Amino acid sequence: MVRVTTTNRRGVLRAGAGLVASGALVAGCASSQDVPPDSATHAHPGSAPPTRASGRAAATSRPAPAPRAYPGQPAQITHGPRTRPQVALTFHGQGAPDLAASLLGAAEQHGARLTVLAVGTWLDEHPDLARRILDGGHDLGNHTQRHVSVNAMTEAEARKEITDCADRLKRLTGSIGTWFRPSRSPTASALVARLARAAGYPHVLSYDVDSLDYTRPGADAVTRKVLAEVRGGSVVSLHFGYPDTVAALPVVLHELDRRGLRAVTTTELLS
Repeated sequence: MVRVTTTNRRGVLRAGAGLVASGALVAGCASSQDVPPDSATHAHPGSAPPTRASGRAAATSRPAPAPRAYPGQPAQITHGPRTRPQVALTFHGQGAPDLAASLLGAAEQHGARLTVLAVGTWLDEHPDLARRILDGGHDLGNHTQRHVSVNAMTEAEARKEITDCADRLKRLTGSIGTWFRPSRSPTASALVARLARAAGYPHVLSYDVDSLDYTRPGADAVTRKVLAEVRGGSVVSLHFGYPDTVAALPVVLHELDRRGLRAVTTTELLS
């Protein structure tokens, strides 16, 4: 397990202090074992992070990528090729927009690219973030409309959760998003996987490393958990909406670099 040094810890605290002071602890998500949230709520390395796109700018931006099939990959993907020095940091897209912007900006300044699985109601509240994510060179996907336990729903209800979010993404970006991840569970039931395929997503995106950041364990604990388990090809589950994650990300990226691992989009990981 990686040891977070005093120097790293000091850097973590500096990175997150301003955000922690804001008191913005907002909802995230993960597996069905989550604690309930408090509320529902390629720029190149070295280049300046792109600003948020206005509705007018979004209308003139290039269409977003569509989902694609990856031959040889299972219907539910948990990781990419273990032989490549790459990992995918995937974020459940929900929570305060300032925390989301901080995570995107930190990744871009480091030359890293993320995968964001957005909740439809979050996109309704912050529609500019869809184009902001894409304009930063990141992947954008579907994490259901209301972030409910989709595996426990009836077929009609589950279909609506998937397609309503897909419709939001299509309206905002011209695409239904490159990935689908079920809400409140790391994997999709057979029914939800079938409904996702019918909606246009050939694969369900799961993960092999769970940061547990939604439990609010502190930035050091998030850092240790990720770095103890990540390896080439890993797909890591993280969340927007938690200051611990914002503070941990620079240390995680620095250590990945030291190990020779690049943080790339899931599309790049599997291509």
